[in-house]
Amino acid sequence: MKAPENKPKVTLVGEDGNSFAIMAKVKRALVKAGADKEYIDSYFDEATAGDYDHLIQVTMEYVEVS
Repeated sequence: MKAPENKPKVTLVGEDGNSFAIMAKVKRALVKAGADKEYIDSYFDEATAGDYDHLIQVTMEYVEVS
């Protein structure tokens, strides 16, 4: 599993309540930062294992949210 060297920055302003839009932005940022498929799959597995608040918490572990 290859994580990016630095956490990519993702702006989530305007994405309130739209889980799919958030996950799509995070995926694009992780791919651009050099994360491999296994790392991105790990994000999706963790992010979808709970409610919206859980998604946001996991997202903040994988990327820098602004």
